[in-house]
Amino acid sequence: MLQDLMPFKQNYLDLNGNKMHYLNEGEGEPVVMVHGNPSWSFYYRNLVSALSENHQCIVPDHIGCGMSDKPDDANYDYTLKQRIDDLETLLDSLGVKENITLVVHDWGGMIGTGFAARYPERIKRLVYLNTAAFHLPKSKPFPWALWICRDTLLGTALVRGFNAFSSIASYVGVKRKPMDKATRKAYVAPFNNWKNRISTLRFVQDIPLKPEHRNYDLVTEIGDSLKQFQQTPTLVCFGLRDFVFDAHFYAEWQERMPYAEFHEFADCGHYILEDASEEVIGLIKGFIEKHP
Repeated sequence: MLQDLMPFKQNYLDLNGNKMHYLNEGEGEPVVMVHGNPSWSFYYRNLVSALSENHQCIVPDHIGCGMSDKPDDANYDYTLKQRIDDLETLLDSLGVKENITLVVHDWGGMIGTGFAARYPERIKRLVYLNTAAFHLPKSKPFPWALWICRDTLLGTALVRGFNAFSSIASYVGVKRKPMDKATRKAYVAPFNNWKNRISTLRFVQDIPLKPEHRNYDLVTEIGDSLKQFQQTPTLVCFGLRDFVFDAHFYAEWQERMPYAEFHEFADCGHYILEDASEEVIGLIKGFIEKHP
């Protein structure tokens, strides 16, 4: 049962007629956790359990993901800027405007850092997990699987017709040991039909690869904004067997944020909080305690 794996209260915020689901557990300094694609707030369940005793843990489901509404294109703009706007609206609605520890994964890195770039004074700590906040590294070819999803009718059919992206990720996203059936089922549950898989496809289609692509300049700005966090305590944990965010991205983080605390997991994949849950949660807890 999903409730057994994720025993948290469901909260909702109205965003221009679309309901955004979010977790809001515990009290204390805020820890804001931002998921990516094709996951949802479920990804952070164990971290929420570990931190909510002493912190306010806020975890949104992006529109189109998890327990949030899944509108069509006419009723929601599935773009990076809108995602950042949504996060800002949520945090403002909760009065969360200072001492934020930002934990991000996958697309959450771009969305969360986009928010941080707007309000650097609100950020106390940064935690990056298999993600990016910059363009595709020059040394990294664009993955063929993402190209198929992004630029072909076949990709659309596979992603929206057969849930290929979310389903395959639940298998290849972990490397130490396979997800158990209940966990894998929970990951793919929100994306259960053609209509509800729209965000899974739109996220991939929103990746800007050329200057003429929408959001290219915004991603450039987000990457440039990392320079202003040199005094912000930063933790980077990476599973190096990620099918997208691999050693090329890890090296880019090391170049851009050499002052950060780095931990690599050579035998782990994309879902680092599944593959190395206890180790990474321990590192995050220790990191927060180290930088009070």
